[in-house]
Amino acid sequence: MSQETAPPMVLSVRDLTIALPPGADRPHAVSDISFDVPPGKVVCLLGESGSGKSVIASAIMGLLPPGLRPVKGAIELRGQALLSCSQAALRALRGTTMAMVFQEPMTALNPVMTCGAQIDEMLAQHVKRPKAERRAAILAIMERVRLPEPERIYASYPHQLSGGQRQRIVIAMALILKPALLICDEPTTALDVTTQAEILKLILELQRENGTAVLFITHDFGVVAEIADEVVVLELGAMIEKGDKHAVLTAPRQPYTKMLLAAVPELSPPDRPAVENAYPLLQAKDLCKTYVSGGWPGKRRVVQAAKGVSLMVRPGETIGIVGESGSGKSTVARCIARLIDPTSGDIFADGRSVATATKRELSPFRRHVQVVFQDPYRSLNPRQTVGESIIEGPVNFGVPRAEAWAKAEELMHLVRLKPDALRRYPNEFSGGQRQRISIARALACNPKVLIADEAVSALDVSVQAQILTLLEEIQGRLRIGILFVTHDLRVASQICDHVLVMYKGEIVEEGAIRDVFFAPRHPYTRKLLAASPGRDFAFAR
Repeated sequence: MSQETAPPMVLSVRDLTIALPPGADRPHAVSDISFDVPPGKVVCLLGESGSGKSVIASAIMGLLPPGLRPVKGAIELRGQALLSCSQAALRALRGTTMAMVFQEPMTALNPVMTCGAQIDEMLAQHVKRPKAERRAAILAIMERVRLPEPERIYASYPHQLSGGQRQRIVIAMALILKPALLICDEPTTALDVTTQAEILKLILELQRENGTAVLFITHDFGVVAEIADEVVVLELGAMIEKGDKHAVLTAPRQPYTKMLLAAVPELSPPDRPAVENAYPLLQAKDLCKTYVSGGWPGKRRVVQAAKGVSLMVRPGETIGIVGESGSGKSTVARCIARLIDPTSGDIFADGRSVATATKRELSPFRRHVQVVFQDPYRSLNPRQTVGESIIEGPVNFGVPRAEAWAKAEELMHLVRLKPDALRRYPNEFSGGQRQRISIARALACNPKVLIADEAVSALDVSVQAQILTLLEEIQGRLRIGILFVTHDLRVASQICDHVLVMYKGEIVEEGAIRDVFFAPRHPYTRKLLAASPGRDFAFAR
C-alpha cells in the first residue's frame, strides 16, 4: 500500500533574514525565520510591537518599504519562489492567490473613492465579469462580513464609516476572490468583540470551504486561543518558540513567552481603592448627537448616534464606555471633547458649561482635556518629527520650548521609547509605537481629564499592561480623571472603576465592573461577554 503524501504547503518560509538600514537599532528586522502554513490551517505570529511580524507579512506580499531588503532565505507560495518574482508577477498573485488585511484600515483605503468602488477596482483587475455581477458580489461579501445596509456602505466614503466598519471593508476586499493564502495583520484590532467573533468565524468558514491557509498576526491572546492551530513567537526579529497552540499557551518553555502570557489581562477586576465623592472634573447631561444626510431627490436619513447620554468623571476616577462598533462610544467621547458639536444636552468642565462655547472660550478646556485617538497614524502629522508633535501643544499654551522638550524626553521613557525617537518621523515606527507616542503627546499638557478612545487597542499585551499601569500611576499622582473608550472587556475590567454599556446610541447598563461583567442584567451585555475571545481559555500565567 502506497504511503499517503502530505498536502503541499501553501506557504513555506525558510531561514528568512531581512536587513534594516544602516544606523537602525539592530542589524536585521528578522533573522533566520522558518515556518510553514499548510492548507486549511491558521498559523499565528505572536510577539511585541517591533518584533518583525508585519515585516514578514510585507516580505511575503512583496511590499517591503525602501531600506528593508531580504539578504538570506526563501519564501515559497505553492512552490513558487516569491523573493525572485517580478513586480508584475507579484501583482498577478495579489488578490487571487494571496491577499492581506492591513492593520490600519484608513491608510489602506483611498479616502476619495467610495468603498464599493475600491472593492470593484480590484475585481475588475482580476476577473472579467459584467459590472452588475461585480456589484452583486460586492454587496454579498459586505453582507457576509456583517456590514449594515450594504447598499449605503457601497456608496459611502471611508471617513463616513466607523473604525470597525472600515476594517470590515478591508476584510471584504481581501476575501472576495477566495485566495489560497490570507495574511491578516491585526485584522480585528479595531473591531468590537461581537464583530470580532463573527469575523473569526468567517475566516474559519472560508478555510473549510476552500482550504485557505491563514497567516494571522495579532497581539490578542484571546484571538490566538480562538483561531490558531500553531503559534510562532517572535522577539526582536528572532524566533523564540514555535508549536501547537495549546502547548505554547498553556505550557510555554521560554521566559519571553511566559512574560507575554503573564501580561494577558484577566476579566476579573483587581481591587481598586474607592473613589471619593468629589466634585466632577467633567460631566455630560442628556447628551444627544443626530446626523442627518441625504434629502431631495434622495431619501432623507436621520441617525441618532447618541441619545440622552449622561456621565461624570471625578478626580482619580476612570469611567469606561464599552459597546460594539457604531454603538456611539466614540461619538460621545468626541462630543464631550468638543471635537464635534452635540445636537443637544450640556457638557460641564470644572462646573462651567462648554457645550456651546466658542473656539476662543474653549482654549483652557483644550489644555485640561486631552484625547488619545484610536488610529495613531491619522492623529500624527507625517511631516513633523514626533518630538515636534509632542511639544506643539505645550508650546502653544506658553511653555518654553526647552522645558517642553525636556518633558517630552521624560515622557518617552514613560512610554518605553528612547528619547532619540523624538527626532524621527511617524512612518519610522510600528503601529504600537505610534500609539505610545500619541499617549505621550496627550500627557504633555498635564491634563486634568484624559479621554482615551481605544488608546491601547493597537498595543501588544506587555506594552498594554505597562500603559495601563502608567495611566494608573499618573492618575494616582495627579488625580486626573480618565474617560476610557474600549471594545476590549478585559482591558476595561483592569482599569475602570465604573462602566457604561452602549447600544445603538443609548446607555443600556451601567455600574461597577463586578456588577456589570459578572451579574449582567441586559441581554446585550450578556451577548458582549459571551463573544469575548478566549474568555474560558486557561492561559499559563
